[in-house]
Amino acid sequence: MGSPVHPALAPYVASLTAYDVDLGAPGVHRGLPGTTLTLVLPVGEPLDVGWAGTPAARARRWSTVSGLHVGPAQIHHDGHQTGVQLELTTAGARALLGVPAAALAGALVELGDVDPALRHLPEQLAGTRAEDRGAVVQQALLARLRGTAAAPRAEVGRALAALTRGARVEQVAAEVGYSRRHLADLVRAECGLTPRSLRRLGRFERSRGVVGAMPLAEAAYRCGYADQAHLTREWVALAGCAPTTWLREEFPFVQDRGSGLDAG
Repeated sequence: MGSPVHPALAPYVASLTAYDVDLGAPGVHRGLPGTTLTLVLPVGEPLDVGWAGTPAARARRWSTVSGLHVGPAQIHHDGHQTGVQLELTTAGARALLGVPAAALAGALVELGDVDPALRHLPEQLAGTRAEDRGAVVQQALLARLRGTAAAPRAEVGRALAALTRGARVEQVAAEVGYSRRHLADLVRAECGLTPRSLRRLGRFERSRGVVGAMPLAEAAYRCGYADQAHLTREWVALAGCAPTTWLREEFPFVQDRGSGLDAG
């Protein structure tokens, strides 16, 4: 279940979920891309995860940090998953892990490889009561919270937020006073994606919040797709399946339509 995030962490942690779920049988979960980085800290068994279509990326890890990506992950499970999952904002990568989100784009790495000072967290969680795991993770992140000097330029932060909300690239460039090329360079340096890719992920993420709750044609209209066929094409490209397939076989089991790996 989702836990309240400490106010000091709120700009950097979009969500924190301590999970303990029985999935009934072994299987493979489809982890979908989004506009946040995902940190998963499994308890009991390491997380078996890799990028779909890239067998070399698959590994069993006691912690997994995934950067922004534009394709699905595959999480192999034995029918039961326990641990803590966090969604980090792009600002959170700098503030909590000490690196720009761009350094982790398309990556699946262990937490200790990004920040050795947090290497102890998986072992610490293993000896913590289930109800206290979220608090233990937050305490560790509060201790690692960097100063504001690590933040990107304010106009870059505004541009990232606007693109995620669906603003057009040329509109964002005009609002922050940059050329489209300079904006693209700054956005790529901060998060590892082009402005169009980030905008695309934001639209896809919004669609995840409404598919299944309304007809697909209406979901497409509300989320800024040209039509239902456009929405479906984007789902196939980014999720590896149509939205109806995802709803049928992969309904999220960590949190309600969260982002990133949704592993658990």
